Amino acid sequence: MQKLILNLENCYGIKKLEAVFDFSSKKSFAIYAPNGVMKTSFAKTFKDLSKNQDSKDLIFPERITTRIIKDNNDINLLPEEIFVIEPYNEQFNSDKLSTLVVKKELKEKYDTIHKTIDEAKDNLLKKLKQLSGLNGRNDNIEKEIEIIFNKNFFIFIEGLESILETATKEFSTIIYSEIFNEKVLEFLKTKDFKKQIKTYIEKYNEVLSKSTYLKKEFNHYHAFTIQKNLDDNGFFKANHSVNLFNGSNDEKISTSKELEEKINKEKEKVLNNEDLQKEFEAIDKKLSNAQLRQFRDYLFDNKSILSKLENLDQFQKEIWFSYFVDQKELVDNLIKEYKKGKEEIEKIIIEAKKEQTDWEKVVKIFNDRFSIPFKLEIKNKDDVILKSEIPTIQFIFKEGEETTNQKAVERNMLLEVLSQGERRALYLLNIIFEVEARKKLNHKTLFIIDDIADSFDYKNKYAIIEYLKDISEEQNFYQIILTHNFDFYRTIESRFIGRSNCCMVIKINGKITLENASYLKPFDYFKNNLHTNNKILIASIPFIRNLTEYCGYNNEFTKLTSLLHIKSDTNNITIQDLQDIIQKVLVDKSSIQINNLTTKVIDIIFSLADELLQNITESIDLESKILLSIAIRLKAELFMIGKINDPIFVNSITKNQTIELVKKYKQVFSTELENINLLEQVNLMTPENIHLNSFMYEPILDMSNEHLKTLYSKIKDK
Repeated sequence: MQKLILNLENCYGIKKLEAVFDFSSKKSFAIYAPNGVMKTSFAKTFKDLSKNQDSKDLIFPERITTRIIKDNNDINLLPEEIFVIEPYNEQFNSDKLSTLVVKKELKEKYDTIHKTIDEAKDNLLKKLKQLSGLNGRNDNIEKEIEIIFNKNFFIFIEGLESILETATKEFSTIIYSEIFNEKVLEFLKTKDFKKQIKTYIEKYNEVLSKSTYLKKEFNHYHAFTIQKNLDDNGFFKANHSVNLFNGSNDEKISTSKELEEKINKEKEKVLNNEDLQKEFEAIDKKLSNAQLRQFRDYLFDNKSILSKLENLDQFQKEIWFSYFVDQKELVDNLIKEYKKGKEEIEKIIIEAKKEQTDWEKVVKIFNDRFSIPFKLEIKNKDDVILKSEIPTIQFIFKEGEETTNQKAVERNMLLEVLSQGERRALYLLNIIFEVEARKKLNHKTLFIIDDIADSFDYKNKYAIIEYLKDISEEQNFYQIILTHNFDFYRTIESRFIGRSNCCMVIKINGKITLENASYLKPFDYFKNNLHTNNKILIASIPFIRNLTEYCGYNNEFTKLTSLLHIKSDTNNITIQDLQDIIQKVLVDKSSIQINNLTTKVIDIIFSLADELLQNITESIDLESKILLSIAIRLKAELFMIGKINDPIFVNSITKNQTIELVKKYKQVFSTELENINLLEQVNLMTPENIHLNSFMYEPILDMSNEHLKTLYSKIKDK
């Protein structure tokens, strides 16, 4: 992206903004804007785009909104290409955190092993679905087995080896879902059925005990199993025979068919026993309603399972064991693959726990740069790396510098004990996780950064600046940094952004424009324009006054103080006097020549302030704001001195003159609430001491032109 093109209209507080950000030389821009001008509206507009939501004017929603945000190829930016960093958002957590924890090489090894195991498992589950009838969309065979046997699926499968040595597939043809479904189970667990089935089983065992060939320990299934094994192994084809004892004699059986017929005949004789049939019919009557009709039909075709219905828990296990025996080849293959992969997976898990991931690297960078009383750990690191689980962050609170006094705390508890700055640092850490994840994923991203350094101490503020510099060096990252903090603005300009990519906001009749930066070094600018611009000349007075104080020019200091406060000689100081001081104090301006030498300085101050009242521009004009601040203070002091009318008191004030005059006024005119309120605003909005460095000018820069104009307009009419 070479350029970012904006056309915003009626987007929250932005009435109109058209701008082009040229990223061809540098991929970062800084915008200085006083509070209330556009920063929040700008950030919210981009936040809407990142969420794929419409923007609007909240106060006048009927106004038509335009939001065009595109690149130099006329392509609209996508929501995922925007990330807005708010000043503070306690609830923010990056959803890309696992990206920083995953170690690709280990994950690939783990996935390869699991793929083989999963394929073996899926082959088995597919067959079990067919056998059990649990083939619906919501049926989960694996979960069903875990519930029945109360074990993890793989632990259960691993233990099947020894069980299958003795288990049979007696019930492998029984369809599990025909019996073990909600409606049938509800019926099978009723008292009536339990009583009826008990009677049936007693009668069944009695009939079985009288059978010629079958007994409780040797039922028809066992007999058929022997018949099949003999047949499969060519027993009868080798001219062997078996003897069946009929109670008195041995009966010789010479063919497989003859043995099969004998077993079937005996089975039918048992199941069709007249007394047993009566018990079955009694059960059958209970199955007359429509919901149980399918089960009745199934039971009629499988009368042999009736005797098993007394102990349902045991029976369902026997059914599943029968399925496993029936699919022994698939079970053995799964056990083999699981055992083979298990040992390798355990090695990978140990390795994963030892690995230093990108997440730890980010935390280390953060801890090295920022001051915070806690450290972070991922409790489920191996599961995040290998199983793609969501990271569970654990906070370890440190008491002082003692590493022994540590305690794991929940995030909400941590937030209660952290200072505002420390909470913001924790928020910033989550922001860094998001940024680093986007870096790792190589996502093209435009970062909109809204006053991120606000409320940080100096160490953390400069740490933020270093990190923003890191972002600026990433190939796919672009950033627009918004701030009302002039010192921060000036610092990022000198550290990595550069003057050409720094803008200041101007607002005229609601329309916002961005102008090239100025006042990054205001004193240099003022010095070079003292003789060409009267506003700059007046605005320089506080600078030069401070220099006279520091350099020991006491007379000059006193005279300049008379231009910031109403003194006995204020009305007599001319441009000539001011020029003489400048030539003496500023060595490189010793030959400076200023026009209108006989004009009184105070007259120029009030004349220029009156002109500014007519100016409708809401710009970052430092000299105008200093001029208005000086004019407001002087007008306020003239008004109070005139009303108090006590020259002795006024002349006795040696410092903090405006404050002392306000105190006196409140004492003498305590009922004049409107005037007192106005004078207190003067104290609030015009700094008592205007300092030399530009950082201390920030309060003036941050003041609205309109506030200053309104205040001057009110005080000048007094």
